[in-house]
Amino acid sequence: MSEPRVPKVGFVSLGCPKNLVDSEVMLGTLARQGYSITAQKEDADVIVVNTCGFIDTAKRESIDTILEMAALKTDGKCRKLVVAGCLAERYRSEILKEIPEIDFIFGPDELGKILEAVQLDSSAVVPVVSIDALYTSKEVPTIPRILTTPSYMAYLKISEGCDHVCTFCAIPSFRGRFRSRTIPDLVAESRRLAGQGVRELVIVSQDTMAYGKDVGLPNGITALLRELVKIDGLKWVRFLYCYPNMVSDELVRLVSEEERLCKYFDIPYQHASRGVLDRMKRGGHREVYERQIEGIRRLMPDVGLRTSFIAGFPGESESDFNEVLAFTKNVQFDNVGVFLYSDEEGTGAFDLDAKVTRATATRRRNRLMKEQAKISAARLLRMIGRTVEVLLEGTSGETDLLLQGRMETQAPDIDGHVLINDAGEKQPATGEFYNVEITESLEYDLIGRIRWGS
Repeated sequence: MSEPRVPKVGFVSLGCPKNLVDSEVMLGTLARQGYSITAQKEDADVIVVNTCGFIDTAKRESIDTILEMAALKTDGKCRKLVVAGCLAERYRSEILKEIPEIDFIFGPDELGKILEAVQLDSSAVVPVVSIDALYTSKEVPTIPRILTTPSYMAYLKISEGCDHVCTFCAIPSFRGRFRSRTIPDLVAESRRLAGQGVRELVIVSQDTMAYGKDVGLPNGITALLRELVKIDGLKWVRFLYCYPNMVSDELVRLVSEEERLCKYFDIPYQHASRGVLDRMKRGGHREVYERQIEGIRRLMPDVGLRTSFIAGFPGESESDFNEVLAFTKNVQFDNVGVFLYSDEEGTGAFDLDAKVTRATATRRRNRLMKEQAKISAARLLRMIGRTVEVLLEGTSGETDLLLQGRMETQAPDIDGHVLINDAGEKQPATGEFYNVEITESLEYDLIGRIRWGS
Protein backbone atom coordinates (compact mmCIF):
# COMPACT_ATOMS: atom_id res chain seq x y z
CA MET A 1 0.00 0.00 0.00
CA SER A 2 1.51 3.34 -1.06
CA GLU A 3 1.79 6.26 1.32
CA PRO A 4 -0.81 8.99 0.72
CA ARG A 5 0.83 12.16 -0.59
CA VAL A 6 -1.32 14.42 1.56
CA PRO A 7 -2.62 12.76 4.71
CA LYS A 8 -5.78 14.04 6.31
CA VAL A 9 -5.06 15.68 9.66
CA GLY A 10 -7.56 15.90 12.50
CA PHE A 11 -7.12 18.20 15.52
CA VAL A 12 -8.43 18.00 19.07
CA SER A 13 -7.72 21.16 21.06
CA LEU A 14 -8.16 21.08 24.84
CA GLY A 15 -7.86 23.65 27.59
CA CYS A 16 -7.85 27.43 27.46
CA PRO A 17 -8.30 29.91 24.59
CA LYS A 18 -4.52 30.43 24.47
CA ASN A 19 -4.15 26.76 23.61
CA LEU A 20 -6.87 27.15 20.99
CA VAL A 21 -4.91 29.93 19.28
CA ASP A 22 -1.83 27.68 19.23
CA SER A 23 -3.97 25.02 17.52
CA GLU A 24 -5.24 27.55 14.98
CA VAL A 25 -1.68 28.58 14.15
CA MET A 26 -0.67 24.94 13.65
CA LEU A 27 -3.74 24.31 11.49
CA GLY A 28 -2.91 27.35 9.39
CA THR A 29 0.69 26.18 9.00
CA LEU A 30 -0.50 22.79 7.77
CA ALA A 31 -3.01 24.33 5.36
CA ARG A 32 -0.29 26.62 3.98
CA GLN A 33 1.74 23.50 3.12
CA GLY A 34 -1.24 21.89 1.36
CA TYR A 35 -2.37 19.48 4.04
CA SER A 36 -5.98 18.38 4.17
CA ILE A 37 -7.73 19.19 7.45
CA THR A 38 -10.74 17.18 8.62
CA ALA A 39 -13.12 17.89 11.47
CA GLN A 40 -14.01 14.18 11.63
CA LYS A 41 -11.39 12.37 13.66
CA GLU A 42 -12.62 9.03 12.27
CA ASP A 43 -11.51 10.18 8.79
CA ALA A 44 -8.08 11.39 9.86
CA ASP A 45 -4.84 9.66 8.90
CA VAL A 46 -3.03 11.69 11.54
CA ILE A 47 -4.62 12.93 14.78
CA VAL A 48 -3.10 15.77 16.80
CA VAL A 49 -4.16 16.30 20.42
CA ASN A 50 -3.17 19.72 21.79
CA THR A 51 -3.26 19.08 25.52
CA CYS A 52 -3.76 21.07 28.72
CA GLY A 53 -1.70 20.33 31.83
CA PHE A 54 -2.90 22.99 34.26
CA ILE A 55 -4.77 21.11 37.01
CA ASP A 56 -5.87 17.53 37.74
CA THR A 57 -9.20 17.70 35.90
CA ALA A 58 -7.53 19.14 32.79
CA LYS A 59 -4.76 16.55 32.90
CA ARG A 60 -7.30 13.72 33.21
CA GLU A 61 -9.27 15.08 30.26
CA SER A 62 -6.08 15.25 28.20
CA ILE A 63 -5.04 11.68 29.07
CA ASP A 64 -8.55 10.35 28.42
CA THR A 65 -8.62 12.09 25.03
CA ILE A 66 -5.19 10.74 24.05
CA LEU A 67 -6.33 7.22 24.94
CA GLU A 68 -9.55 7.69 22.96
CA MET A 69 -7.56 8.81 19.91
CA ALA A 70 -5.06 5.98 20.42
CA ALA A 71 -7.94 3.51 20.06
CA LEU A 72 -8.51 4.85 16.54
CA LYS A 73 -5.05 3.59 15.60
CA THR A 74 -6.24 0.08 16.42
CA ASP A 75 -9.86 0.21 15.35
CA GLY A 76 -9.95 3.09 12.89
CA LYS A 77 -8.19 4.84 10.04
CA CYS A 78 -5.64 6.72 12.13
CA ARG A 79 -2.02 5.83 11.38
CA LYS A 80 -0.18 8.36 13.48
CA LEU A 81 -0.92 9.96 16.85
CA VAL A 82 0.68 13.30 17.74
CA VAL A 83 0.54 14.94 21.19
CA ALA A 84 1.34 18.62 21.67
CA GLY A 85 0.82 21.35 24.23
CA CYS A 86 1.21 21.83 27.96
CA LEU A 87 0.80 18.24 29.15
CA ALA A 88 3.32 17.16 26.52
CA GLU A 89 5.80 19.73 27.81
CA ARG A 90 5.22 18.97 31.48
CA TYR A 91 5.21 15.15 31.38
CA ARG A 92 6.89 14.26 28.08
CA SER A 93 8.87 11.19 29.16
CA GLU A 94 6.11 9.83 31.41
CA ILE A 95 3.48 10.12 28.66
CA LEU A 96 5.63 8.37 26.09
CA LYS A 97 6.34 5.57 28.55
CA GLU A 98 2.71 5.08 29.57
CA ILE A 99 1.09 5.52 26.14
CA PRO A 100 3.31 3.83 23.52
CA GLU A 101 0.73 4.52 20.80
CA ILE A 102 2.01 8.11 20.67
CA ASP A 103 4.25 8.60 17.61
CA PHE A 104 5.36 12.20 18.08
CA ILE A 105 5.33 14.68 20.96
CA PHE A 106 6.29 18.34 21.30
CA GLY A 107 5.64 21.34 23.54
CA PRO A 108 4.04 24.77 23.09
CA ASP A 109 7.32 26.50 22.21
CA GLU A 110 7.92 24.18 19.23
CA LEU A 111 4.82 24.77 17.12
CA GLY A 112 6.77 24.56 13.87
CA LYS A 113 7.38 20.87 14.56
CA ILE A 114 3.81 20.18 13.49
CA LEU A 115 5.04 19.75 9.90
CA GLU A 116 7.47 17.03 10.90
CA ALA A 117 4.96 15.50 13.28
CA VAL A 118 2.25 14.79 10.68
CA GLN A 119 4.53 13.23 8.04
CA LEU A 120 3.64 9.67 7.08
CA ASP A 121 6.35 9.28 4.45
CA SER A 122 9.65 9.05 6.28
CA SER A 123 11.56 9.74 3.06
CA ALA A 124 9.73 12.99 2.31
CA VAL A 125 11.48 16.33 2.63
CA VAL A 126 9.98 18.23 5.57
CA PRO A 127 9.96 22.04 5.36
CA VAL A 128 11.84 23.51 8.31
CA VAL A 129 9.56 26.13 9.83
CA SER A 130 10.55 27.48 13.23
CA ILE A 131 7.47 28.79 15.01
CA ASP A 132 7.66 29.42 18.73
CA ALA A 133 4.98 30.25 21.29
CA LEU A 134 5.04 33.93 20.21
CA TYR A 135 4.43 32.85 16.61
CA THR A 136 7.67 34.42 15.39
CA SER A 137 9.03 32.82 12.25
CA LYS A 138 11.58 33.90 9.65
CA GLU A 139 10.25 31.32 7.21
CA VAL A 140 6.61 32.42 7.53
CA PRO A 141 6.56 36.18 8.18
CA THR A 142 2.77 36.22 8.36
CA ILE A 143 1.66 33.35 10.55
CA PRO A 144 -1.60 32.00 9.16
CA ARG A 145 -4.50 30.90 11.35
CA ILE A 146 -7.52 28.78 10.62
CA LEU A 147 -10.17 30.07 12.98
CA THR A 148 -12.05 27.40 14.90
CA THR A 149 -14.23 29.98 16.65
CA PRO A 150 -17.37 31.41 15.04
CA SER A 151 -16.43 33.67 12.11
CA TYR A 152 -17.43 36.86 13.94
CA MET A 153 -15.18 36.29 16.97
CA ALA A 154 -11.49 35.48 17.52
CA TYR A 155 -8.97 35.29 20.32
CA LEU A 156 -5.73 37.27 20.18
CA LYS A 157 -2.84 35.87 22.23
CA ILE A 158 -0.61 38.80 23.14
CA SER A 159 2.11 37.13 25.20
CA GLU A 160 3.42 33.85 26.52
CA GLY A 161 4.52 32.63 29.93
CA CYS A 162 4.26 34.20 33.37
CA ASP A 163 6.64 35.72 35.93
CA HIS A 164 4.32 35.50 38.94
CA VAL A 165 5.10 33.01 41.70
CA CYS A 166 1.56 32.06 42.75
CA THR A 167 2.06 28.93 44.83
CA PHE A 168 -0.95 27.09 43.35
CA CYS A 169 0.14 27.48 39.73
CA ALA A 170 2.52 25.35 37.67
CA ILE A 171 2.24 27.37 34.45
CA PRO A 172 5.66 29.09 34.64
CA SER A 173 7.32 25.68 34.90
CA PHE A 174 6.12 24.61 31.46
CA ARG A 175 5.13 27.85 29.70
CA GLY A 176 8.27 29.73 30.72
CA ARG A 177 9.04 33.34 31.59
CA PHE A 178 6.77 36.16 30.45
CA ARG A 179 7.38 37.32 26.86
CA SER A 180 5.34 39.89 24.92
CA ARG A 181 4.55 39.91 21.23
CA THR A 182 5.16 43.27 19.55
CA ILE A 183 2.44 45.85 19.04
CA PRO A 184 3.03 45.97 15.23
CA ASP A 185 2.63 42.17 15.02
CA LEU A 186 -0.55 42.22 17.08
CA VAL A 187 -2.05 45.11 15.13
CA ALA A 188 -1.24 43.39 11.83
CA GLU A 189 -2.83 40.13 12.97
CA SER A 190 -5.90 41.96 14.29
CA ARG A 191 -6.31 43.77 10.96
CA ARG A 192 -6.20 40.44 9.15
CA LEU A 193 -8.83 39.03 11.51
CA ALA A 194 -11.07 42.08 11.05
CA GLY A 195 -10.65 41.68 7.30
CA GLN A 196 -11.95 38.11 7.62
CA GLY A 197 -15.13 39.38 9.29
CA VAL A 198 -14.17 39.21 12.98
CA ARG A 199 -16.27 41.73 14.95
CA GLU A 200 -15.30 40.75 18.51
CA LEU A 201 -11.62 40.44 19.41
CA VAL A 202 -10.86 38.79 22.76
CA ILE A 203 -7.36 39.37 24.15
CA VAL A 204 -5.89 36.47 26.12
CA SER A 205 -2.62 35.86 27.93
CA GLN A 206 -1.32 34.20 31.06
CA ASP A 207 -0.84 37.72 32.47
CA THR A 208 -2.57 40.32 30.32
CA MET A 209 -1.79 43.26 32.61
CA ALA A 210 1.97 42.62 32.34
CA TYR A 211 1.97 43.12 28.58
CA GLY A 212 5.06 45.04 27.45
CA LYS A 213 6.88 45.08 30.79
CA ASP A 214 9.52 42.64 29.54
CA VAL A 215 10.46 44.97 26.67
CA GLY A 216 10.42 48.17 28.71
CA LEU A 217 7.06 49.37 27.43
CA PRO A 218 5.33 51.40 30.16
CA ASN A 219 1.57 50.90 30.41
CA GLY A 220 1.87 48.36 27.62
CA ILE A 221 -1.68 47.03 27.73
CA THR A 222 -3.19 50.51 27.38
CA ALA A 223 -0.79 51.32 24.54
CA LEU A 224 -1.85 48.15 22.74
CA LEU A 225 -5.57 48.73 23.30
CA ARG A 226 -5.33 52.28 21.95
CA GLU A 227 -4.03 50.83 18.68
CA LEU A 228 -6.48 47.94 18.44
CA VAL A 229 -9.58 50.10 18.83
CA LYS A 230 -8.56 52.04 15.70
CA ILE A 231 -8.95 48.97 13.49
CA ASP A 232 -11.85 49.21 11.05
CA GLY A 233 -14.33 46.38 11.33
CA LEU A 234 -13.85 45.59 15.00
CA LYS A 235 -16.89 46.38 17.11
CA TRP A 236 -15.92 44.92 20.49
CA VAL A 237 -12.42 44.54 21.95
CA ARG A 238 -12.39 42.53 25.16
CA PHE A 239 -9.50 41.51 27.40
CA LEU A 240 -9.37 38.70 29.96
CA TYR A 241 -7.15 37.65 32.90
CA CYS A 242 -6.39 40.88 34.83
CA TYR A 243 -3.95 40.36 37.71
CA PRO A 244 -5.54 42.43 40.52
CA ASN A 245 -2.67 44.67 41.60
CA MET A 246 -1.79 45.58 38.00
CA VAL A 247 -5.14 47.04 36.91
CA SER A 248 -4.14 50.68 36.51
CA ASP A 249 -6.28 53.79 36.81
CA GLU A 250 -5.23 54.65 33.25
CA LEU A 251 -6.64 51.35 31.99
CA VAL A 252 -9.95 51.83 33.82
CA ARG A 253 -10.31 55.35 32.38
CA LEU A 254 -9.53 54.10 28.88
CA VAL A 255 -12.18 51.38 29.08
CA SER A 256 -14.73 53.90 30.35
CA GLU A 257 -13.99 56.34 27.52
CA GLU A 258 -13.44 54.09 24.51
CA GLU A 259 -16.63 52.86 22.86
CA ARG A 260 -15.11 49.75 21.31
CA LEU A 261 -13.64 48.45 24.58
CA CYS A 262 -16.12 46.16 26.31
CA LYS A 263 -17.17 47.46 29.71
CA TYR A 264 -16.04 44.21 31.30
CA PHE A 265 -13.30 43.28 33.75
CA ASP A 266 -12.21 39.69 34.41
CA ILE A 267 -10.11 39.93 37.60
CA PRO A 268 -9.31 36.55 39.18
CA TYR A 269 -8.93 37.52 42.84
CA GLN A 270 -8.59 33.83 43.88
CA HIS A 271 -9.37 34.65 47.52
CA ALA A 272 -10.22 37.49 49.92
CA SER A 273 -8.47 36.46 53.14
CA ARG A 274 -5.12 38.18 53.66
CA GLY A 275 -3.68 35.04 55.27
CA VAL A 276 -4.62 32.75 52.39
CA LEU A 277 -3.52 35.29 49.78
CA ASP A 278 -0.15 35.51 51.54
CA ARG A 279 0.20 31.71 51.34
CA MET A 280 -0.75 31.94 47.68
CA LYS A 281 1.95 34.63 47.26
CA ARG A 282 -0.67 36.84 45.63
CA GLY A 283 -0.57 39.79 48.01
CA GLY A 284 -3.56 42.06 48.42
CA HIS A 285 -6.60 41.63 50.62
CA ARG A 286 -10.34 42.17 50.68
CA GLU A 287 -10.36 45.90 51.53
CA VAL A 288 -7.95 46.70 48.67
CA TYR A 289 -10.04 44.66 46.25
CA GLU A 290 -13.28 46.31 47.32
CA ARG A 291 -11.77 49.77 46.79
CA GLN A 292 -10.60 48.69 43.34
CA ILE A 293 -14.07 47.50 42.36
CA GLU A 294 -15.65 50.64 43.79
CA GLY A 295 -13.32 52.74 41.60
CA ILE A 296 -14.22 50.77 38.47
CA ARG A 297 -17.95 51.06 39.13
CA ARG A 298 -17.64 54.77 39.88
CA LEU A 299 -16.65 55.35 36.25
CA MET A 300 -18.77 52.53 34.78
CA PRO A 301 -21.87 51.77 36.87
CA ASP A 302 -23.04 49.10 34.41
CA VAL A 303 -19.66 47.38 34.04
CA GLY A 304 -19.60 43.59 33.95
CA LEU A 305 -17.37 42.13 36.67
CA ARG A 306 -16.16 38.56 36.73
CA THR A 307 -13.80 36.86 39.14
CA SER A 308 -12.65 33.38 40.15
CA PHE A 309 -11.86 31.86 43.53
CA ILE A 310 -10.03 28.75 44.71
CA ALA A 311 -11.83 26.73 47.39
CA GLY A 312 -9.84 24.52 49.75
CA PHE A 313 -6.38 26.06 49.44
CA PRO A 314 -4.01 24.61 52.08
CA GLY A 315 -4.58 26.29 55.41
CA GLU A 316 -7.94 27.80 54.43
CA SER A 317 -10.03 27.92 57.60
CA GLU A 318 -13.77 28.30 57.88
CA SER A 319 -13.14 31.91 58.85
CA ASP A 320 -11.05 32.43 55.71
CA PHE A 321 -13.80 30.98 53.57
CA ASN A 322 -16.41 33.14 55.26
CA GLU A 323 -14.37 36.18 54.23
CA VAL A 324 -14.66 35.11 50.59
CA LEU A 325 -18.38 34.67 51.09
CA ALA A 326 -18.72 38.13 52.66
CA PHE A 327 -16.59 39.66 49.90
CA THR A 328 -18.83 38.10 47.25
CA LYS A 329 -22.01 39.28 48.94
CA ASN A 330 -20.66 42.78 49.42
CA VAL A 331 -19.26 43.28 45.93
CA GLN A 332 -22.10 41.58 44.01
CA PHE A 333 -20.09 40.23 41.06
CA ASP A 334 -21.93 39.55 37.82
CA ASN A 335 -20.16 36.24 37.31
CA VAL A 336 -18.00 34.04 39.54
CA GLY A 337 -16.09 30.83 38.88
CA VAL A 338 -15.03 28.64 41.81
CA PHE A 339 -12.35 25.99 41.40
CA LEU A 340 -11.35 23.27 43.81
CA TYR A 341 -7.71 23.51 44.85
CA SER A 342 -5.58 21.08 42.86
CA ASP A 343 -2.41 19.82 44.57
CA GLU A 344 0.15 20.15 41.76
CA GLU A 345 3.66 18.76 42.04
CA GLY A 346 6.33 21.38 41.43
CA THR A 347 4.30 24.21 42.94
CA GLY A 348 4.92 26.00 46.22
CA ALA A 349 1.54 24.96 47.61
CA PHE A 350 2.32 21.28 47.07
CA ASP A 351 4.59 21.33 50.13
CA LEU A 352 2.33 23.44 52.34
CA ASP A 353 0.80 21.91 55.43
CA ALA A 354 -2.82 21.98 56.65
CA LYS A 355 -4.31 20.47 53.50
CA VAL A 356 -8.09 20.84 53.24
CA THR A 357 -10.10 17.71 52.52
CA ARG A 358 -11.80 17.37 49.17
CA ALA A 359 -15.18 17.08 50.86
CA THR A 360 -14.66 20.35 52.73
CA ALA A 361 -13.44 22.15 49.61
CA THR A 362 -16.43 20.86 47.63
CA ARG A 363 -18.86 21.97 50.33
CA ARG A 364 -17.34 25.45 50.32
CA ARG A 365 -17.43 25.68 46.54
CA ASN A 366 -21.06 24.63 46.42
CA ARG A 367 -22.03 27.12 49.12
CA LEU A 368 -20.26 29.96 47.33
CA MET A 369 -21.83 29.09 43.98
CA LYS A 370 -25.27 28.89 45.59
CA GLU A 371 -24.79 32.39 46.98
CA GLN A 372 -23.53 33.68 43.63
CA ALA A 373 -26.56 32.19 41.85
CA LYS A 374 -28.82 34.31 44.07
CA ILE A 375 -26.70 37.40 43.42
CA SER A 376 -26.72 36.81 39.68
CA ALA A 377 -30.48 36.27 39.59
CA ALA A 378 -31.08 39.50 41.54
CA ARG A 379 -28.76 41.53 39.32
CA LEU A 380 -30.32 40.20 36.13
CA LEU A 381 -33.82 40.89 37.43
CA ARG A 382 -32.99 44.60 37.34
CA MET A 383 -32.36 44.35 33.60
CA ILE A 384 -36.04 43.73 32.75
CA GLY A 385 -37.42 46.58 30.67
CA ARG A 386 -34.01 47.76 29.47
CA THR A 387 -32.85 47.61 25.85
CA VAL A 388 -29.29 46.35 25.32
CA GLU A 389 -27.01 45.77 22.36
CA VAL A 390 -26.52 42.07 21.69
CA LEU A 391 -24.14 40.15 19.42
CA LEU A 392 -26.25 37.39 17.89
CA GLU A 393 -24.58 33.97 18.09
CA GLY A 394 -27.31 31.92 16.40
CA THR A 395 -29.58 29.19 17.66
CA SER A 396 -29.50 28.54 21.40
CA GLY A 397 -27.51 25.58 22.62
CA GLU A 398 -30.50 24.67 24.82
CA THR A 399 -33.28 24.58 22.22
CA ASP A 400 -33.83 25.29 18.53
CA LEU A 401 -36.83 27.42 19.47
CA LEU A 402 -34.64 30.23 20.80
CA LEU A 403 -31.82 32.36 19.46
CA GLN A 404 -28.98 33.41 21.71
CA GLY A 405 -26.50 36.25 21.92
CA ARG A 406 -24.32 38.15 24.37
CA MET A 407 -24.10 41.66 25.75
CA GLU A 408 -20.70 43.32 26.04
CA THR A 409 -20.76 42.35 29.74
CA GLN A 410 -20.87 38.64 28.84
CA ALA A 411 -17.68 36.97 27.63
CA PRO A 412 -17.85 34.02 25.23
CA ASP A 413 -18.01 30.50 26.70
CA ILE A 414 -17.73 31.55 30.35
CA ASP A 415 -20.68 33.85 31.10
CA GLY A 416 -24.43 33.76 30.51
CA HIS A 417 -26.46 34.66 27.42
CA VAL A 418 -29.34 36.74 26.21
CA LEU A 419 -31.96 34.31 24.90
CA ILE A 420 -34.22 35.72 22.18
CA ASN A 421 -37.75 34.32 21.93
CA ASP A 422 -39.12 36.99 19.58
CA ALA A 423 -37.10 38.03 16.55
CA GLY A 424 -40.01 39.80 14.87
CA GLU A 425 -40.88 39.43 11.21
CA LYS A 426 -37.33 39.82 9.88
CA GLN A 427 -34.60 37.21 9.88
CA PRO A 428 -31.67 38.31 12.07
CA ALA A 429 -28.17 37.36 10.96
CA THR A 430 -25.63 35.52 13.11
CA GLY A 431 -22.62 37.69 13.90
CA GLU A 432 -24.54 40.97 13.70
CA PHE A 433 -25.54 43.33 16.51
CA TYR A 434 -29.15 44.01 17.51
CA ASN A 435 -31.01 46.01 20.11
CA VAL A 436 -32.85 43.59 22.38
CA GLU A 437 -35.51 44.54 24.91
CA ILE A 438 -35.16 42.41 28.04
CA THR A 439 -38.50 40.89 29.06
CA GLU A 440 -37.54 38.16 31.55
CA SER A 441 -34.58 37.01 33.62
CA LEU A 442 -33.28 33.66 34.82
CA GLU A 443 -30.49 32.65 37.19
CA TYR A 444 -27.67 33.38 34.75
CA ASP A 445 -29.42 34.33 31.49
CA LEU A 446 -31.75 37.00 30.19
CA ILE A 447 -34.69 36.68 27.78
CA GLY A 448 -35.72 39.36 25.31
CA ARG A 449 -37.04 40.39 21.91
CA ILE A 450 -35.31 42.17 19.07
CA ARG A 451 -36.39 45.76 18.57
CA TRP A 452 -36.00 46.49 14.88
CA GLY A 453 -35.26 50.06 13.88
CA SER A 454 -34.43 51.18 17.40
